[in-house]
Amino acid sequence: MENLMPAVHEIYETEAERVERWRAEALERAGFEHTDALELASRLDVDLHAALALIERGCTPELAVQILR
Repeated sequence: MENLMPAVHEIYETEAERVERWRAEALERAGFEHTDALELASRLDVDLHAALALIERGCTPELAVQILR
C-alpha cells in the first residue's frame, strides 16, 4: 500500500502583508467596517495615525472613510 502523507503547505507572509494586516486590525479595533479597514490598510497614501485620530476626535467610521477616500 502506498504511503499517503498529507501535503504540507507552508504559507509565507511578506513584511508588507504583515504591516497591511496589522493596519487593518488597528482600523477594525477603532470601529471601521472590515471591508473599509482592508481598503484603507492597503493604501499607502492613508496615514494610519490620521485615520485613528479622526475617530478619537468623534468622527464616525463612515465619515472617516469618506474623508480618507
